[in-house]
Amino acid sequence: MAKHVVLAGAAGFLGSHLAHRLLLGGYQVTGLDNFHTGRVRNLSHSMDHEAFHFIGHDIREAYIGKCDAVMNFACPASPPDYQANGIGTLKVNFQGTLNLLGLAKSSQASFFQASTSEIYGDPEVHPQVETYRGMVNPIGPRACYDEGKRVAEALTFEYQRQHGLAVKVVRIFNTYGPHMRPDDGRVVSNFITQALRGENITIYGTGRQTRSFCYVDDLIEGIFRLFESGASVTGPMNIGNPVEFTIRELAELVIDVTGSKSTVINLPLPEDDPRQRCPDISFARQTLGWEPKTALREGIEKTVLYFDNILKQPENVQAA
Repeated sequence: MAKHVVLAGAAGFLGSHLAHRLLLGGYQVTGLDNFHTGRVRNLSHSMDHEAFHFIGHDIREAYIGKCDAVMNFACPASPPDYQANGIGTLKVNFQGTLNLLGLAKSSQASFFQASTSEIYGDPEVHPQVETYRGMVNPIGPRACYDEGKRVAEALTFEYQRQHGLAVKVVRIFNTYGPHMRPDDGRVVSNFITQALRGENITIYGTGRQTRSFCYVDDLIEGIFRLFESGASVTGPMNIGNPVEFTIRELAELVIDVTGSKSTVINLPLPEDDPRQRCPDISFARQTLGWEPKTALREGIEKTVLYFDNILKQPENVQAA
């Protein structure tokens, strides 16, 4: 009988891709989502699958059920989304994670926590290794997410220590691709949406700050391999692309791929925005035999095609 996975955040950007990958891997999946940032259309490849079952649910409330594994991907991940209701974001990361850990404990199931590169804050170590403890402002405007994810990691490992729960934690770096929302406020979706609409492309700060961009298919394969790895592999483990680009280089690439006439303009840098972000993925390479394969241009081309289609749908067409 197929193993049963409860996947929280199943209708989100990453959760929806992961649901599809789990189904391809032979798992039975129960997807949970309250559609705060997720979308029904993201589940189009899963909804008709006989091994997929969807339940509308907010993980800040307890979920009762039985399963073999719990995977927590439920949390707003872009700054505008998680800052819009900082207390709600903190509750998702603390109470929501606690509820799902309780589900895993009662089911004698394993638990998989999606964490983030944001736990490193504005890093003083570069590239970031899993042993680096980060430089996070605990009272700044990004703290609801940064500290929320840090406490979610702490809860996860306390359940391992106190209850013997089998756990894994992945730290996800900047990811892009289909199923992103055009209005989610992330840099890739911002640039592509602005370019396709012929609007100014807004760079915050000088544009010299760096990020590493991982195409979603590569990221999901790394997460799936970590999920299926032996019980001794708990993480935290960085999954992301170790190739760095400046934000200005990304803007110029998007303009080139879209053929847009957009102009790049500079706006003030938001508070606590990190200057550089790049993963050391030695642990993932050695343990999982994983590394990303998709070049940035190739991934941006695929993402532009997706966004172009989404933006042409009636609800997204702006009035002239």
